[in-house]
Amino acid sequence: MNKINFRSKSFYPIIAVLAIIVISLGLIVVYNSNSPEISALEKMPNYTEIKGKYNAEGLKYEKQPRMGNANAKVKIIEFADFKCPACKKWKEANWDSLKKEFLDTGKAEIYFINYAFIDRDSILAASAGEAIAKQNNEKFWEYYEKLYDHQGDETEIWATQGFLLDFVKNNIDGIDYKLFEDDFKGHKYMLDVKEDYKTAGHYGINGTPQFMVDGKLLPDSSYHSLASAIEYQLSFK
Repeated sequence: MNKINFRSKSFYPIIAVLAIIVISLGLIVVYNSNSPEISALEKMPNYTEIKGKYNAEGLKYEKQPRMGNANAKVKIIEFADFKCPACKKWKEANWDSLKKEFLDTGKAEIYFINYAFIDRDSILAASAGEAIAKQNNEKFWEYYEKLYDHQGDETEIWATQGFLLDFVKNNIDGIDYKLFEDDFKGHKYMLDVKEDYKTAGHYGINGTPQFMVDGKLLPDSSYHSLASAIEYQLSFK
């Protein structure tokens, strides 16, 4: 059996290489443990950590933020994620038209259901919206519009607790901010977000934005499909 000669000059470069590898791995571990993105992510709950009873069946219109005439003949539901770039684009392209043609005219009423699926901060952004909606339904829609306007990169953890607290404080007037802060930090409405998510899945939602008109899921999210579905339902009422 050959013995390793620890005094051999050729052995020292091997030791040096191994030492470099060990140090590099150590630095990677330290960097990752101190990474702001990872630290922020670890502080956010996922759905398995949100405990409590919920019911995924039934659309529960009475629990959702709404806009439009309560006596409108047609009910629209939007399923969305505040981190979703497609949701932001839909809002920018179609939201004003929807309000002008169907909501302001009293023809339809829209309800919002969270389908927070992109990442953990999707859940956090949804829970902030829920906390606002429980105080003031109208202010939820202000949050809806402005948060999309300030949307970060889908691939990054941007909707952190600190960001959302500052965002609401600086952009949403007319609510009890201290109550919002307590509810939000205390994760008071996390179960509502989970129930929304499970309800959406129960009805076949698998992405965002998606829409229902009078309980029927539309095949696509184009404004043409939505407007046509609303007009079709109006023709029977």
